[in-house]
Amino acid sequence: MESSGKPSAAQIVVLATSSTLTAIFYSIYRSRAKTVCRLKEAKKVSIDQDLKATLSETPGRCVSYAVIEGVVRSVKETLNSQFVDNCKGVIERLTLKEEKMVWNRTTHIWNSTEKVIHQRTNTVPFAIGSHDEDITTTVRVVRPLDGAELDLETTYENFHPTAQSLSSVIGHFISGERPKGVHETEEMLRVGDSLTGVGELVLDNNLIKLQPPKQGFCYFLTRQDYESLLRKHVNGVRVWRILAVVFGLATCSTLLFMLWKWYVHCRESRKKRSILEEFKEQQRKRMRELKIDENSVPPTNCTVCLSRERSCVFLECGHVCSCGPCFEALPEPKKCPICRATIDRVVPLYNS
Repeated sequence: MESSGKPSAAQIVVLATSSTLTAIFYSIYRSRAKTVCRLKEAKKVSIDQDLKATLSETPGRCVSYAVIEGVVRSVKETLNSQFVDNCKGVIERLTLKEEKMVWNRTTHIWNSTEKVIHQRTNTVPFAIGSHDEDITTTVRVVRPLDGAELDLETTYENFHPTAQSLSSVIGHFISGERPKGVHETEEMLRVGDSLTGVGELVLDNNLIKLQPPKQGFCYFLTRQDYESLLRKHVNGVRVWRILAVVFGLATCSTLLFMLWKWYVHCRESRKKRSILEEFKEQQRKRMRELKIDENSVPPTNCTVCLSRERSCVFLECGHVCSCGPCFEALPEPKKCPICRATIDRVVPLYNS
C-alpha cells in the first residue's frame, strides 16, 4: 500500500492473477463436475438379445445417455498391424516424433523436447459386442475418433537414433539444437479388447448405434470399465475443486489485506487531521493569551514560541515547524508538535 492509500502495483498484480486463476479453475471444476454428474446419471444398458425390443419400446427409440460395456468386434474387415504378426484391430494410429535437445540460454542446460512430425489414424467400422460370445447382438460405434478417453494399446515402438559426425556435432552446438532421433510408435484398438462407451444409444433401421450425444454431453470411448472411468473423473473434479478453493482463498486474503491497509491509512489520516486541528486550536489560544494578532505573525515563524523563524526539519515526518531553541526544549522522547510523530533526526534549515 502506497502512502497515498492506493494499492501497490504488486498487490494489484497478485489480486488480478489470483482472481483470474480462480475463475478459470472454478469454470473447469464446474464443467468437470457436470460431466461426473451426467456420468452418474447415465443409464447402464446390457448387451443382450432383448436390446432391440427394449429400444423399440423406448420413446424416440433411443436412450439419450447410456453406458455400454463389452468387447470390440469387427463389422466386415479389420486392420492388420504393420509390425506385429496376427495383430488385428479396428483403429490404428501411426506416430513419428522427433526428439532433440535444445540449449536453454537462460538456464544454460540442454532440455529434451519432442515434436510430432507425422501422425496417421486409420479406422474401419466396428461394434461393441457382449462378453458372452453366444449373444449375437452388437452396438455399432459411430464416429469413434470423437470419443474422449480413447486410449489405444501400443503394439510397436522403436527409436531410430540420428547418425552423428564431428561436423554435425559442431553445427549442433552452434545452432543450439542437437537431434537425438525419431521415435516411431504404432497404437491400436484390437479386436477382442474390452471397451466402454458412453453416449446416445439409438435404434436406427434395425441397427443399434452408439453415437455422440446431441445434448452437449461428453462422448466417451475407453478401454477402462465404467467404475474406473467414473473414479478417474471424480478424482479430477476433486483436484480442480482444491485448486479453485486455494486460489479463491488467496484472492480473498489479498483483497482483505488491501482493504485492511486502506482502513489503517484512512484511520491514520483522520488521526493526523484531528491532531493538526487540535494543534491549530492550541496555537490560536496561545495567541489570544499573549494578545498577539494572528495576522501579524509571519507564516515562517516557529509554531511554539511564535517569535523566531523556523530552522529545523523533523524526520521522518518532514514537518518544518520549530526553531532550534524550541526543539531543544521539547521533552524526551522528542515528538513533532504538529503530528506527534517521534523525531528520529533533525536537519538544520538555512534561510538565504
